[in-house]
Amino acid sequence: MMLAVSFWEVTEALLTGFGNSLIIFFFTLLFALPLGFIFAFGAMSRKKWIRLLFRGFIWVIRGTPLMLQVILVFYGPGLLFGPTFSFQSRLAAVILAFAINYACYFGEIYRGGIESIPQGQYEAAQVLGLNRKQTFTTIIFPQVVKRIIPAMSNEIITLIKDTALANIIAVGEIIMVAKETVSINGVLWPLFFTGAFYLIFSGLLTLLFSKFEAHYRYYRSI
Repeated sequence: MMLAVSFWEVTEALLTGFGNSLIIFFFTLLFALPLGFIFAFGAMSRKKWIRLLFRGFIWVIRGTPLMLQVILVFYGPGLLFGPTFSFQSRLAAVILAFAINYACYFGEIYRGGIESIPQGQYEAAQVLGLNRKQTFTTIIFPQVVKRIIPAMSNEIITLIKDTALANIIAVGEIIMVAKETVSINGVLWPLFFTGAFYLIFSGLLTLLFSKFEAHYRYYRSI
Protein backbone atom coordinates (compact mmCIF):
# COMPACT_ATOMS: atom_id res chain seq x y z
CA MET A 1 0.00 0.00 0.00
CA MET A 2 2.87 2.34 0.84
CA LEU A 3 4.42 1.61 -2.55
CA ALA A 4 1.16 2.54 -4.31
CA VAL A 5 0.90 5.81 -2.38
CA SER A 6 4.55 6.60 -3.07
CA PHE A 7 4.07 5.79 -6.76
CA TRP A 8 1.10 8.14 -7.16
CA GLU A 9 2.71 10.90 -5.12
CA VAL A 10 5.84 10.77 -7.24
CA THR A 11 3.79 10.60 -10.44
CA GLU A 12 1.81 13.66 -9.36
CA ALA A 13 5.03 15.55 -8.64
CA LEU A 14 6.42 14.57 -12.04
CA LEU A 15 3.25 15.72 -13.76
CA THR A 16 3.52 19.06 -11.96
CA GLY A 17 7.11 19.37 -13.17
CA PHE A 18 6.08 18.44 -16.68
CA GLY A 19 3.39 21.12 -16.47
CA ASN A 20 6.12 23.71 -15.85
CA SER A 21 8.05 22.30 -18.81
CA LEU A 22 4.97 22.73 -21.00
CA ILE A 23 4.49 26.31 -19.80
CA ILE A 24 8.07 27.12 -20.83
CA PHE A 25 7.56 25.32 -24.14
CA PHE A 26 4.30 27.00 -25.17
CA PHE A 27 5.18 30.53 -24.04
CA THR A 28 8.57 30.28 -25.74
CA LEU A 29 6.82 29.42 -29.01
CA LEU A 30 4.22 32.15 -28.46
CA PHE A 31 6.92 34.82 -28.33
CA ALA A 32 9.70 33.29 -30.42
CA LEU A 33 7.71 32.43 -33.56
CA PRO A 34 6.66 36.04 -34.36
CA LEU A 35 9.89 37.54 -32.97
CA GLY A 36 11.80 35.33 -35.38
CA PHE A 37 10.31 37.28 -38.30
CA ILE A 38 11.72 40.51 -36.86
CA PHE A 39 15.18 38.93 -36.67
CA ALA A 40 14.82 37.48 -40.17
CA PHE A 41 13.78 40.74 -41.83
CA GLY A 42 16.34 42.66 -39.78
CA ALA A 43 19.09 40.31 -40.97
CA MET A 44 17.91 40.86 -44.57
CA SER A 45 17.57 44.64 -44.28
CA ARG A 46 18.88 46.74 -47.14
CA LYS A 47 20.42 49.09 -44.59
CA LYS A 48 23.85 47.74 -43.77
CA TRP A 49 23.98 48.92 -40.14
CA ILE A 50 20.61 47.27 -39.36
CA ARG A 51 21.65 44.07 -41.12
CA LEU A 52 24.97 43.94 -39.25
CA LEU A 53 23.28 44.72 -35.92
CA PHE A 54 20.80 41.87 -36.23
CA ARG A 55 23.30 39.39 -37.63
CA GLY A 56 25.77 40.26 -34.88
CA PHE A 57 23.16 39.73 -32.18
CA ILE A 58 22.09 36.42 -33.74
CA TRP A 59 25.75 35.35 -33.90
CA VAL A 60 26.21 36.04 -30.19
CA ILE A 61 23.04 34.20 -29.17
CA ARG A 62 23.72 31.19 -31.37
CA GLY A 63 27.37 31.07 -30.34
CA THR A 64 26.78 30.97 -26.57
CA PRO A 65 25.09 28.24 -24.48
CA LEU A 66 21.41 28.65 -23.67
CA MET A 67 22.22 27.74 -20.05
CA LEU A 68 24.53 30.76 -19.81
CA GLN A 69 21.86 32.99 -21.32
CA VAL A 70 19.30 31.83 -18.74
CA ILE A 71 21.74 32.68 -15.93
CA LEU A 72 22.52 36.12 -17.41
CA VAL A 73 18.87 37.01 -17.96
CA PHE A 74 17.92 36.03 -14.40
CA TYR A 75 20.88 37.48 -12.48
CA GLY A 76 22.09 40.18 -14.89
CA PRO A 77 19.52 42.96 -14.36
CA GLY A 78 19.80 42.78 -10.57
CA LEU A 79 23.60 42.81 -10.61
CA LEU A 80 23.82 45.65 -13.13
CA PHE A 81 20.99 47.93 -12.01
CA GLY A 82 20.21 46.88 -8.46
CA PRO A 83 17.63 44.66 -6.72
CA THR A 84 14.73 46.77 -8.03
CA PHE A 85 15.32 45.37 -11.51
CA SER A 86 15.70 41.76 -10.42
CA PHE A 87 13.28 39.19 -11.81
CA GLN A 88 10.58 38.32 -9.31
CA SER A 89 9.65 35.20 -11.27
CA ARG A 90 12.26 32.61 -12.18
CA LEU A 91 9.85 31.11 -14.70
CA ALA A 92 9.47 34.47 -16.48
CA ALA A 93 13.26 34.82 -16.72
CA VAL A 94 13.52 31.36 -18.27
CA ILE A 95 10.78 32.11 -20.80
CA LEU A 96 12.45 35.40 -21.78
CA ALA A 97 15.84 33.74 -22.28
CA PHE A 98 14.32 30.87 -24.23
CA ALA A 99 12.21 33.19 -26.40
CA ILE A 100 15.22 35.31 -27.41
CA ASN A 101 17.36 32.24 -28.07
CA TYR A 102 14.83 30.42 -30.19
CA ALA A 103 13.74 33.57 -32.00
CA CYS A 104 17.30 33.85 -33.32
CA TYR A 105 17.27 30.26 -34.55
CA PHE A 106 13.79 30.64 -36.05
CA GLY A 107 14.87 33.91 -37.68
CA GLU A 108 17.74 32.18 -39.45
CA ILE A 109 15.41 29.41 -40.61
CA TYR A 110 12.89 31.99 -41.89
CA ARG A 111 15.66 33.91 -43.65
CA GLY A 112 16.97 30.77 -45.32
CA GLY A 113 13.47 29.88 -46.51
CA ILE A 114 12.74 33.35 -47.87
CA GLU A 115 16.10 33.69 -49.64
CA SER A 116 15.68 30.24 -51.23
CA ILE A 117 12.74 31.45 -53.33
CA PRO A 118 13.89 32.29 -56.88
CA GLN A 119 13.91 35.99 -57.72
CA GLY A 120 11.87 35.21 -60.84
CA GLN A 121 8.81 34.59 -58.72
CA TYR A 122 8.96 38.12 -57.32
CA GLU A 123 9.33 39.50 -60.83
CA ALA A 124 6.40 37.42 -62.11
CA ALA A 125 4.21 38.68 -59.26
CA GLN A 126 5.18 42.25 -60.10
CA VAL A 127 4.16 41.69 -63.72
CA LEU A 128 0.79 40.42 -62.49
CA GLY A 129 0.30 43.67 -60.59
CA LEU A 130 0.71 42.30 -57.07
CA ASN A 131 2.21 44.58 -54.45
CA ARG A 132 4.95 43.42 -52.04
CA LYS A 133 2.49 42.40 -49.32
CA GLN A 134 0.30 40.40 -51.72
CA THR A 135 3.37 38.76 -53.27
CA PHE A 136 4.68 37.64 -49.89
CA THR A 137 1.38 36.40 -48.41
CA THR A 138 -0.04 34.61 -51.45
CA ILE A 139 3.00 33.37 -53.36
CA ILE A 140 6.15 33.41 -51.23
CA PHE A 141 4.91 32.57 -47.74
CA PRO A 142 3.24 29.19 -48.55
CA GLN A 143 6.41 28.01 -50.29
CA VAL A 144 8.59 29.24 -47.41
CA VAL A 145 6.44 27.35 -44.90
CA LYS A 146 6.77 24.17 -46.94
CA ARG A 147 10.55 24.49 -47.10
CA ILE A 148 11.14 25.31 -43.44
CA ILE A 149 8.84 22.74 -41.82
CA PRO A 150 11.58 20.07 -41.39
CA ALA A 151 14.02 22.55 -39.80
CA MET A 152 11.31 24.11 -37.65
CA SER A 153 10.06 20.75 -36.45
CA ASN A 154 13.60 19.81 -35.42
CA GLU A 155 14.05 23.04 -33.44
CA ILE A 156 10.65 22.78 -31.76
CA ILE A 157 11.23 19.17 -30.71
CA THR A 158 14.63 20.24 -29.37
CA LEU A 159 12.88 22.98 -27.40
CA ILE A 160 10.82 20.55 -25.34
CA LYS A 161 14.07 18.83 -24.29
CA ASP A 162 15.87 22.12 -23.66
CA THR A 163 13.27 23.05 -21.05
CA ALA A 164 15.37 20.89 -18.70
CA LEU A 165 17.90 23.75 -18.62
CA ALA A 166 15.43 25.74 -16.51
CA ASN A 167 16.60 23.87 -13.42
CA ILE A 168 19.87 25.85 -13.55
CA ILE A 169 17.99 28.64 -11.73
CA ALA A 170 15.84 26.22 -9.68
CA VAL A 171 12.70 26.21 -11.81
CA GLY A 172 10.91 22.99 -10.92
CA GLU A 173 10.59 21.35 -14.32
CA ILE A 174 10.30 17.58 -14.69
CA ILE A 175 14.03 16.73 -14.72
CA MET A 176 14.60 18.65 -11.49
CA VAL A 177 11.66 16.89 -9.82
CA ALA A 178 12.94 13.50 -10.99
CA LYS A 179 16.47 14.17 -9.71
CA GLU A 180 15.15 15.24 -6.31
CA THR A 181 12.99 12.12 -6.11
CA VAL A 182 15.91 9.85 -6.99
CA SER A 183 18.22 11.48 -4.45
CA ILE A 184 15.65 11.50 -1.62
CA ASN A 185 13.99 8.10 -2.13
CA GLY A 186 16.81 6.17 -3.78
CA VAL A 187 14.61 4.91 -6.63
CA LEU A 188 15.46 4.99 -10.32
CA TRP A 189 12.08 4.58 -12.02
CA PRO A 190 11.15 8.32 -11.99
CA LEU A 191 13.93 8.87 -14.52
CA PHE A 192 12.33 6.33 -16.88
CA PHE A 193 8.97 8.05 -16.35
CA THR A 194 10.60 11.34 -17.28
CA GLY A 195 11.98 9.84 -20.48
CA ALA A 196 8.52 8.47 -21.31
CA PHE A 197 6.95 11.93 -20.92
CA TYR A 198 9.47 13.43 -23.34
CA LEU A 199 9.12 10.56 -25.83
CA ILE A 200 5.32 10.76 -25.88
CA PHE A 201 5.26 14.53 -26.29
CA SER A 202 7.97 14.46 -28.97
CA GLY A 203 6.02 11.73 -30.76
CA LEU A 204 2.87 13.87 -30.76
CA LEU A 205 4.84 16.81 -32.15
CA THR A 206 6.30 14.59 -34.86
CA LEU A 207 2.81 13.51 -35.91
CA LEU A 208 1.63 17.11 -35.91
CA PHE A 209 4.45 18.25 -38.17
CA SER A 210 3.84 15.29 -40.47
CA LYS A 211 0.31 16.61 -40.92
CA PHE A 212 1.68 20.07 -41.73
CA GLU A 213 4.08 18.61 -44.28
CA ALA A 214 1.22 16.70 -45.92
CA HIS A 215 -0.90 19.87 -46.02
CA TYR A 216 1.78 21.91 -47.78
CA ARG A 217 2.95 19.12 -50.06
CA TYR A 218 0.91 20.44 -53.00
CA TYR A 219 2.97 23.64 -53.12
CA ARG A 220 5.63 23.30 -55.77
CA SER A 221 8.41 25.77 -56.52
CA ILE A 222 8.91 26.96 -60.05
